Amino acid sequence: MSEPTQNIADLRKSYERAELNEEASNADPMKQFDQWLNEAISGQVPEPNAMTLATVADNGRPSTRLVLIKAYDERGIVWYTNYDSRKGRELASNAFAALQFHWVELERVVRIEGVVEKVSAEESDAYFHSRPLDSRIGAWASPQSEVISGRSVLVTNAAKYGVKFMLQPPRPPHWGGYRLVPDAWQFWQGRRSRLHDRLRYTPQDGGGWLRERLAP
Repeated sequence: MSEPTQNIADLRKSYERAELNEEASNADPMKQFDQWLNEAISGQVPEPNAMTLATVADNGRPSTRLVLIKAYDERGIVWYTNYDSRKGRELASNAFAALQFHWVELERVVRIEGVVEKVSAEESDAYFHSRPLDSRIGAWASPQSEVISGRSVLVTNAAKYGVKFMLQPPRPPHWGGYRLVPDAWQFWQGRRSRLHDRLRYTPQDGGGWLRERLAP
């Protein structure tokens, strides 16, 4: 392997942008998430809507990939994908999953755990038809996570479905939305000397959320 320009063990950063304390944070984790996400958007963080999705297969092996958040409200966090993909198959057999947002420029991380469910067909239809035409054709053209012989397969499929559907491709039956219903949240704010701020939210009996500080 080539010699790195700098020893990776020596790479360090001092986190000094902000703080996160119990008094200033919102008692509702979804509202705290809304605040941080909007600050990432207004701060022009690259791809503030990108999140890592972790799922687990039947054999216990975890896998992660980047997906894009497309909606959120008091019910949970929503993204869209191919139901026949690896993540779709794993969610079909194990509905527990985890999400992570990492806004490097703001020195912030949000971790969310919970159970995943499919959104309604009406929600999936509405979002699908809001997408650009090439993205709608792409949902038909790509057998996501399957082995293909080359890129020509995708190009050929896109041409075929473009001719078949013209300007009105319907939503594929294998494509739609998922919603993660949170039952645990963590908010991490980088601080100096690695004494980071880390708040965890878990449901309380009787409603509401228990907010606790974790050691970093």
